[in-house]
Amino acid sequence: MTHTFDALRVYDTEAGAVARIESIGPESLSAGEVLVLVAYSSLNYKDALAVTGRGRILRGSPRIPGVDLSGHVLESSDARFKVGDAVLATGYELGMAHDGGLAGCARVPADWVLPLPAGLTLREAMMLGTAGFTAALAVSRLEQLDLAPANGPVVVTGASGGVSMIVIDQLAALGYEVVAITSKPEQADTLRALGAAEVLLRAEVDMGRKPLERARFAAAFDSVGGETLAWLTRVMQQRGLIAAYGNASGTDLVTTVFPFILRGVALVGIDSASTGMPQRQRVWQRLASDLKPRHLVDCCREITLSEVVATCQALVDGRHSGRSVVRLAGD
Repeated sequence: MTHTFDALRVYDTEAGAVARIESIGPESLSAGEVLVLVAYSSLNYKDALAVTGRGRILRGSPRIPGVDLSGHVLESSDARFKVGDAVLATGYELGMAHDGGLAGCARVPADWVLPLPAGLTLREAMMLGTAGFTAALAVSRLEQLDLAPANGPVVVTGASGGVSMIVIDQLAALGYEVVAITSKPEQADTLRALGAAEVLLRAEVDMGRKPLERARFAAAFDSVGGETLAWLTRVMQQRGLIAAYGNASGTDLVTTVFPFILRGVALVGIDSASTGMPQRQRVWQRLASDLKPRHLVDCCREITLSEVVATCQALVDGRHSGRSVVRLAGD
């Protein structure tokens, strides 16, 4: 295969990260058994850190970021995939140590590739992407620990972020009473439309300092970390469950053992990037069925490769809400 395509490549220079669109060929890509004509990618916080140089995400220079992709197989040396198959890939080392999805083509190890589940289009797969997969993984993990709507209200923090908006939609569809916490008052109506029964503004939430606060929630889904996650441990009901999948406001966790030994609170970390393929397949099947968000289109906007850098800057500056899908070849 000899044709060229556009790719967003990030260079590590003495002046910092430099991102630019270049025309390259497949021979410039990382190694892998499956060559994919990329239809769509999407933007996640990791991508924003990589493109802007705000975080040490990329390993190797130049590197194509993009931890998500969907498209059709162009070439495959692995018998599991044939030319024309619709596929997706998220996580692992994609877009970090391995060239990712922000390019017209991507070469991917076959063990990272998943056939597109029936019930999803290539565009929908990237409207979900790592954010949707993380959301569904968090919900399913807490369900395995006996979370059910009858247990009581659940709270979702960082509610205007891509993962949390999908979590709200999924939980509301499953019959949960969802309380959304956001720092963006202009997003309140959107969160209610997704299914939040109550929207709290972060600036108005008294997070206190007592070892234990009034028990309020059966479960929490947290993308914020720091002080907010510490507060969540103190306001959970007996045997409350917390899924932690982000650190938007800090990495430190200062709390006590009391929520864990007096209320039996369970804190579950959600690491979507390294999830094994059997569980990954099960979660994606649910994303195509009972966990497919009802308002997915409302959470997403479509952009082109030329808009990626500016959108990534908005992400790291906290000026971005919902999901951005990057159209490459399209369906």
